[in-house]
Amino acid sequence: MPSVAFVVFEGFQSMALAALPVFEYANFCAGEAVYSVSVLSEHGGVLPASGGLGVDTQAFDDRTFDTLIVGGGDSIIEQAPPAVLAYLQKSAQTARRTASICSGAFVLAQSGLLDGRRATTHWAYARELQARYPSIHVDEDRIYVIDGPIWTSAGMTAGIDLALAMVEKDLGAELARSVAQKLVMFHRRAGGQSQHSALLELEPKSDRIQTALNYAREHLAEALSVEQLADVAHLSARQFSRAFRAETGQSPAKAIENLRLEAARLMLETNRLTLDQIAAQTGFTDRRRMREAFLRAFGQPPQSIRRNARVG
Repeated sequence: MPSVAFVVFEGFQSMALAALPVFEYANFCAGEAVYSVSVLSEHGGVLPASGGLGVDTQAFDDRTFDTLIVGGGDSIIEQAPPAVLAYLQKSAQTARRTASICSGAFVLAQSGLLDGRRATTHWAYARELQARYPSIHVDEDRIYVIDGPIWTSAGMTAGIDLALAMVEKDLGAELARSVAQKLVMFHRRAGGQSQHSALLELEPKSDRIQTALNYAREHLAEALSVEQLADVAHLSARQFSRAFRAETGQSPAKAIENLRLEAARLMLETNRLTLDQIAAQTGFTDRRRMREAFLRAFGQPPQSIRRNARVG
């Protein structure tokens, strides 16, 4: 049975343990205990986390674990406790994979486990991580990154996506999907997805506009006219356009293009579809129009983004 250990320290961000229920629900969905989960700290006992939460932990010992996951927290960005670093350096030699959530990447960096590897962390810390540890290739706009046995994730909720990816690798996509449904996750994000969501940045205020945007994201291959979206929102085309701009600050056409760009970029970086196939599936109609949109948004054509992703 794979054993998972969350490694924490005083003042760790309590949201780091949001990934723990992924393994708990994997057991539930599988109908048997497929994972054992522990929370470890230097001395064990009840450890204070952020927000005043106390977490019962077990002390470091000589047990070996299949998977180690280091939580994040502001207190370890400058320097993690020496005992934590020593434990990780020793335990990573026997673990199948070692991971970090959010600023936990700084702990892996301090322990030397990220030397010469690709990694990510929360976007707010990414450039500091790169500056302090130049031997690491920091992908500052990724949900999570897998480089051999080392897994790193972005901000705290991205740890859930990382844990789901582990479950999928271990037990298959169907079980991982069941776990995501149990956790009421609307959308399980792939590792290559940007930390900045086009849908989140729009921040619609009403359910009607949100419903129209959700519909658009699920039907990007279609033309998605204003009339079509207005019908989904149960508004006239004129009312919809006015309400959409008032709530999001963008026109419907611009917002839909941004959703198409986000989806197309993810596909470029994570699969082998041709440019024509990606253009068709994301609603750009043809590769020429997709190229023009990429140049406007990113300053480079789709081929360059795919090439850079492969080099990375």
